[in-house]
Amino acid sequence: MADIITFYTHPQSRGRTVHWLLEELGVPYDMRILDFDRREHKTPSYLAINPMGKVPAIVHRGVVVTEVVAICIYLADVFGKAGLAPALDDPKRGTYLRWFLFGVGCVEPAVIDKMFARPPARPGALGYGTYDDMLAGLTTALTPGPFILGERFSAVDVYLGSQLQFAIMTKGIESTPVFEQYISRWATRPALQRVLAGAKQ
Repeated sequence: MADIITFYTHPQSRGRTVHWLLEELGVPYDMRILDFDRREHKTPSYLAINPMGKVPAIVHRGVVVTEVVAICIYLADVFGKAGLAPALDDPKRGTYLRWFLFGVGCVEPAVIDKMFARPPARPGALGYGTYDDMLAGLTTALTPGPFILGERFSAVDVYLGSQLQFAIMTKGIESTPVFEQYISRWATRPALQRVLAGAKQ
C-alpha cells in the first residue's frame, strides 16, 4: 500500500475533477474531505501541504502536488498503464498539453471574468484575448472529436470536460451543439458515475 495516494478535497470544489480521474485510473487512494465550515483547509497541518489553503491536493510517494492541471498531468503520467496520457515521444503529447494549458490559462479566466462581470481589458493584455476568442479556441479543441485526441479519451478530457460542464451549468458559457455532443460522449462513463453517486449520498 506504499503507492496509495492521499487525496485532499471537498465535494463542492475542483477536487471533483481529480476524483473523476482517480476513478478512471483505477488506483488506490485515501480521500480526505476537508470541512470548510470548520476551516480544516486553513489548519497548520494542511497549510504545510498547500500554503494556499485550497483543495485539491495529493500526496504520493512523499511528493505533494497541488493545482488541478498539475495533479491530472502527474497522475496520468505516473499511472501510464491506464492509457490516459500520451507518452513523451507520442506526437499527440503536444496537443494533449496544449489543451490542458488552454483550459487553465484561457477557459477558466475568461469564464470567471464573465461571471463576475469584470470590466473588459485590452485584449492584447489578456492571455485569452477576448471571451469570443476563448470560445473559438474551445470549439477548435473539440472538433472534429469525438474527444480532444480524436478517438482516444484521455486525462485532458477529464479536465476540460469538467470545466466545460461547470461553465455551462453556471451560465459562464452558453451551450452549443458541439459542446453538448462532447459532453454526451463522456457523461455516462462508469468512473464519473461512481463519483456522482458518491456526491449524492
